[in-house]
Amino acid sequence: MNVLISGADRGLGFGLTKLLLEKGHTVFAGQYLKQWNELEQLKENYGSRLYLIDLDVGSEVSVREARTAVEAVTDHLDMLISNAGINGKLDGEVTMESNFEYMMRTYNINSLGAVRLVEIFYQMMKGSDTKRMCFVSSEAGSIAQAWREDNFSYCMSKAALNMYVKLIYNRLKPEGYSFRLYHPGWIRSYMSGKLSERGNLSIEEAADYAANYFLDESVDESELILFGYDGEKFQF
Repeated sequence: MNVLISGADRGLGFGLTKLLLEKGHTVFAGQYLKQWNELEQLKENYGSRLYLIDLDVGSEVSVREARTAVEAVTDHLDMLISNAGINGKLDGEVTMESNFEYMMRTYNINSLGAVRLVEIFYQMMKGSDTKRMCFVSSEAGSIAQAWREDNFSYCMSKAALNMYVKLIYNRLKPEGYSFRLYHPGWIRSYMSGKLSERGNLSIEEAADYAANYFLDESVDESELILFGYDGEKFQF
């Protein structure tokens, strides 16, 4: 399969890139952090099955340029993985005093980033038998099961993402598109800007869970669910 992954530089995105390459797929890895060189090292091993694509999901211009770069290589995509995201919380953030500039940035990346990817790339999937759109969300975006008292930016951005995925599910499922809305768990990743020592899953473990779900052909396509890495199904 031809797979596009946003936020592939590090963390879950990099783990998915590496695992999908190992499984024999061709990956278009969205690269945002120029100073991060793990993708370049991976490219040495996988050559023409890994394409490094400049991609900032917060910019429409960047996403359109990324499509042009992908189209120079292939006429179709089989799977789109919207993974890029930020944690939406500043160090020392006061619970009831939001930083609105940062809140808008979080929404722009976590919510609108997925919108840009879909609207600009979905037509490249029409020639595929799979046409699968995968979205890395979070249980933090579940309104029905919300338990937090803060981190407004992140939770609100993921709730907006979940709603968007539900809407395009309603619209595109009749055209043969398939969907995976996914909560990856608490990963020892880079959401805070540096590798965290806290979390239930390593990057490798989280990538294995996510890839298995994204590739699973036995998933019931008749309803959209927010599926957790441990099998839990979250209410929206």
